[in-house]
Amino acid sequence: MTLSLDRNAEAVDYPFNRPDDLELAPEYGEIRASSGLARVRLPFGEIGWLATRYDDVRTVLGDPRFSRAVAADHDEPRMREGRQNSGILSMDPPDHTRLRTLVARAFTPRRIENLRPAAAAICADLIADLRAQEGPVDVVDRFALPLPVRVICELLGVPQRDQPLFRRWSDAALSTTSLSAEEFDASREEFRDYMRGLLAVKRAEPADDLICALIDARDGDDGTGTDRLSELELIDLCNGILVAGHETTASQIPNFILFLLAHDGRWRELHDHPELVAGAVEELMRLVPLGIGAGQARYALDDVELSGVRIRAGEPVLVSIASANRDPEAFDDPERYDPTRPRTGRGNAGHIGFGHGAHHCLGAALARLELQEALRALTGAFPDLTVEAVDWKSQMVVRGPRGMTVTF
Repeated sequence: MTLSLDRNAEAVDYPFNRPDDLELAPEYGEIRASSGLARVRLPFGEIGWLATRYDDVRTVLGDPRFSRAVAADHDEPRMREGRQNSGILSMDPPDHTRLRTLVARAFTPRRIENLRPAAAAICADLIADLRAQEGPVDVVDRFALPLPVRVICELLGVPQRDQPLFRRWSDAALSTTSLSAEEFDASREEFRDYMRGLLAVKRAEPADDLICALIDARDGDDGTGTDRLSELELIDLCNGILVAGHETTASQIPNFILFLLAHDGRWRELHDHPELVAGAVEELMRLVPLGIGAGQARYALDDVELSGVRIRAGEPVLVSIASANRDPEAFDDPERYDPTRPRTGRGNAGHIGFGHGAHHCLGAALARLELQEALRALTGAFPDLTVEAVDWKSQMVVRGPRGMTVTF
């Protein structure tokens, strides 16, 4: 691959990762070891910069000189024709802070930790279902998908019977080239209409769930909510939580299974030493690249220097979290999986698998809980689990098995 930092030179085609495996494409290491940045061309939008080093990625994600909201005024680099230019992920402070503060009040660590017994019970039910199957079984369909769906439905207060509906809308929201801009917009509006109906039910029949807590934040004491959430913001926020709350975890569970089984003895190690599960989840979040490539471009508001390169005001920068998490300047022996790896200190920077800065994943605590309980249940019940076949997702922002047949 020929790289150039010359703005007038030909950009390299992006993304690099293949959709049918879990490897981090070698191009990231080449860029990281040379300039740290590269000019890249995505399927849609303008040419942008790609940042691959840990310090640069944290700067772009955390420095207020880089903006998400400004992307709405540009033909931002992206992997699909349709554009997601609304919702909390498309905002900057103070608008972003306003919404995030409201969600954080309802999405408290205590509320999430209180879900652990329920998540463990769901895992036990799903394990019993797996044991009852004869012959090979699809662990995605029978475990990896139903676990986060049932947990997020319980947290939000969404009827379980609607799972097939929002599974379809979730696929559309995370698709790359499978939908035209018109189809993408139509699916988003259909999802919004569903949520409008559910919000009407919740207002008529309040309950102790996250959607009702957000309705309270939206409506306020006087019923106007003029300084809080607009109705569309509430709808998009609920839909965003619903998609993010199950899709990434449902993808990472089979991804983690594949990674551990590909490393001799690591699956059995968690069976024999369940106390390593929490550390394993952190290390897997660092090492297993979920995305097909970087997304959510940030635009420089001022001239900013990254790795000695001047990014001009108005230029878009994409960040590779997966590459940053393998930067040898941040992690000792970064390619090595080590569930006992220290999380602080020289050579042991904290991973940024859940992002960094204002847009750090609100659901990180929930994802950790689900992934921990999933690995604890699966390794505990099936120490000899074997993968027979994998059907990979295609044309999606996230990658992982759509189906994965296993035997025990």
